[in-house]
Amino acid sequence: MKHLLVTVAALVAMTTVAAQPPARASFDLDEARIADLEQRMAAGRDTARSLAEKYLARIDAIDRNGPTLRSVIEINPDALAIADRLDAERKNGATRGPLHGIPILLKDNIATADRMMTTAGSLALAGVTPPKDAFIVSRLREAGAVILGKTNLAEWANFRSTHSTNGWSARGGLTKNPYALDRNPSGSSSGSGSAVAANLAAAAVGSETDGSIVSPSSNNSLVGIKPTLGLVSRSGIVPIAHSQDTAGSMARTVEDAALLLAAMAGADPNDAGGLPPKRAPTPLPYPLDANGLRGARIGVVRNRLFGVSPAADRLADAAIADMKTQGAIIVDPANIPTLGKFDDSELDVLLYEFKADLNKYLVWLGPASPVHSLKEVIAFNDTHKDQEMPHFGQEIFEMAEKKGPLSSAAYRTSLARNHRLSRTLGIDAVMTKYGLDAIVAPTSGPAWLTDLVNGDSGAGTAPGPSTVAAVAGYPHITVPAGYFRGLPVGISFIGRAWSEATLIKIAYAYEQATKHRRPPTFAATAELR
Repeated sequence: MKHLLVTVAALVAMTTVAAQPPARASFDLDEARIADLEQRMAAGRDTARSLAEKYLARIDAIDRNGPTLRSVIEINPDALAIADRLDAERKNGATRGPLHGIPILLKDNIATADRMMTTAGSLALAGVTPPKDAFIVSRLREAGAVILGKTNLAEWANFRSTHSTNGWSARGGLTKNPYALDRNPSGSSSGSGSAVAANLAAAAVGSETDGSIVSPSSNNSLVGIKPTLGLVSRSGIVPIAHSQDTAGSMARTVEDAALLLAAMAGADPNDAGGLPPKRAPTPLPYPLDANGLRGARIGVVRNRLFGVSPAADRLADAAIADMKTQGAIIVDPANIPTLGKFDDSELDVLLYEFKADLNKYLVWLGPASPVHSLKEVIAFNDTHKDQEMPHFGQEIFEMAEKKGPLSSAAYRTSLARNHRLSRTLGIDAVMTKYGLDAIVAPTSGPAWLTDLVNGDSGAGTAPGPSTVAAVAGYPHITVPAGYFRGLPVGISFIGRAWSEATLIKIAYAYEQATKHRRPPTFAATAELR
């Protein structure tokens, strides 16, 4: 597969390929962990090149044909050459760590200074090469990862329209959920979620402003880790809002998600934002403990986070019972009284920051970019409305363009209020009150039916635990908790700032005790029984 720098018309044409009937094909690397892949290479059963070739063939069979998931927006034309270089290093007795030769996918809002594009799914950025890799991409390359390609996403990370459909972009078309092809994979890291669930790579990188890692992970039976704001760099990632944006890992196991997160974590002199560290960082890789639930104090947040989806509630209650069986001390309820009090002001803050942050990113792209401001992106969409806006408009863009600078009193007041309600009076308050190690709630309801006419709706799109963690900038991990009519549902663990090691230990223990994850069957629709 070779890279083509295609025209806008050709990019649009790529999204109209008819879907083939779904089929569950056997695959040599099905459900393989990163450690399994490393063992295969160490034993000589595979090489970095052969792993990449197998995943590329899988992408061709499942993503381009068969169920036609459309989760991978572009293949890296240099993937096999990179794999060859890493194989040469291994042959000479040098390996870079647990990701050496491991094929990884990146969400298409993460800059790579190579022969791939970075477009956030928008035709406005088609053909643009960023001036350098995003910091986290540099970290992954240094760790020996093979960047296999880019994943589709909800265009502009689903921050364009109030009536959008997650998983759709003008450049990539509509991503499908591999558990039920008519259901939504959720977003905006929809392609990363669908691709990893379908075993198109070892793991993938997503990004989140509010729910865009954990929700697609929940809908695709994955582990998703949204880290503390500042644990991983945001430089070189198409932004929404610096007070909430972060990249994170999406994988089939807690161990793999933790390994990927550890590889990305690191101080970036070009990204001074985020929460200030309060203690020395935990040694990496993160410790894993199958007995990590024993003695852990876990609070159940029932207000506003239960009662949305009966199916998700039942699975969450079963998960909590499993945690108790494993020795956890359950505090039920441990409600957060401020939930819902910053929902409107969150959007207001995001609108202010989006305009400022996107303008800054587009200037960073340089003169080769056809658009240099949010105003110019809006104009591009109007000019190309048949391609860019066949299903929904750009109301959020237009709202953001009307906002003033970040020095505005209204913005500063809302931001400070949101942090107080989500941190001091929110997560920190309830965890201190009950002496908790983590709080728990269902991540979201089962996947909703994709509807390009009316946009997203259903229990899966209702406010969940992602908002309080996102606004606070605190870590959030989701783990598979089971299935309802064949549709995955996740359980969320949220903690204080910089508590990734604790949350990973708890999440790993729960995963090992339950092992709910199972691969998708590419069913046409959800089970009716």
